[in-house]
Amino acid sequence: MSEHPTRPEAELELRRSLITRRVLLENLLRATALGATAAALPACGPTFDDFRLAELFQRHYQDMSTEQLEEVVAQLEDQIFKQYRKRPVIHTDPPKDGVRWVMTLDLSACLGCGQCAQGCFEENNQGRDPEIKWITMLRSPDVKVWRLHHTETFTRPVTDIDDNKFYLPVGCQQCDHPACVRACPINATWKEPDGVTVVDYNWCIGCRYCMAACPYDARKFNWAPPKIPVNDLNTFMHYLGNRPRPYGVVEKCTFCVQRVRAGYEPACVAVCPVGARRFGDLNDESSGVSLIVDQVKTIQLKEDVGTEPRFYYYFSMGLT
Repeated sequence: MSEHPTRPEAELELRRSLITRRVLLENLLRATALGATAAALPACGPTFDDFRLAELFQRHYQDMSTEQLEEVVAQLEDQIFKQYRKRPVIHTDPPKDGVRWVMTLDLSACLGCGQCAQGCFEENNQGRDPEIKWITMLRSPDVKVWRLHHTETFTRPVTDIDDNKFYLPVGCQQCDHPACVRACPINATWKEPDGVTVVDYNWCIGCRYCMAACPYDARKFNWAPPKIPVNDLNTFMHYLGNRPRPYGVVEKCTFCVQRVRAGYEPACVAVCPVGARRFGDLNDESSGVSLIVDQVKTIQLKEDVGTEPRFYYYFSMGLT
């Protein structure tokens, strides 16, 4: 297992000065019995019956030692095995040094086939009932007018290519200045050094402030225990990525952190039949994404809100 990165002392000191999930839970347990507390919790979130006592007091992912993280991962793997009878491997690989992951999408090439959304769905162990998908498929009603507020959502794959429409898959934009991170009251979500925004699902309290803050509707709440058919479970997992998420937490795209940190492309890139998506390191001047961002007019969704997305759309039509 890779050595777990530690936080800078200044940041750790700041966290100690804030009201954390641990402090909140300790105060709750001191104030009342567990049964009374569970009855007082809102129905939309998890109850104390959903957790073991040890999980309530588990440390934040970034604050755990290597030994503590190994213990937590072993417990999670055992829980998943008991539920699905398939043995997962949960990785904790840290981000690679000196990279800035970005994604580009050629709107001239996108067919609206929905393969990216389906590939993401299958790779990342998203719930089937209720169904959760991290990529939303949009389309424009007229090729002559392309405006985000003129698009409409659709769920069924396009079987016949319509040259009079543009298709726009939208997911997490992996912002440089993520509004969701600023909104989280307990630091359950943060931006990694490689630019990917992640969530500690064992730390999230399901308040959904991040959902309200996100301009892209990229975060999804688990309203019920997610159901995944045993045969569909992807056992290649990352703690911050595609492990099955608990009921009552908010989840999101992580650029397939389990794949990227193992040297593979995100699933949505790998399955695109026309190569409309590209993924790579913006710090690598020779990479395809760097050439696109530097030399092609690109679009960042809602760039006026100041989130600085790391997801770039562009039209290759007419380029030579």
